[in-house]
Amino acid sequence: VDVFQAWCGPCKPVVNLFQKIRNEVGSNLLHFAVAEADSIDALEKYRGQCEPVFLFYTGGELVAVVRGADAPLLQKTVLKQL
Repeated sequence: VDVFQAWCGPCKPVVNLFQKIRNEVGSNLLHFAVAEADSIDALEKYRGQCEPVFLFYTGGELVAVVRGADAPLLQKTVLKQL
C-alpha cells in the first residue's frame, strides 16, 4: 500500500516498478493499492511526512514498512515477502 497525503499524491514512479515486478512474478501474487493518509483514520500516524511510505501486508498482517521511494529496497522487500 502506497500511503500518501493529498498535497503530494501517490508515488507514480514506484507504480511502474510494482507493475514490472507483478508482470515477472504473476498477477495473483502481488496486489498494489494507494491510500490517502488524510482520509483514513487508521493511517493517522503517517500524516505530516513528506516521504512516501509503503506498507506490505500478508494475510491481513503488516509484515514490512519501507519509507522513501528507494526502488532497490522496495524491489528487495517485495521479492522477500513473495
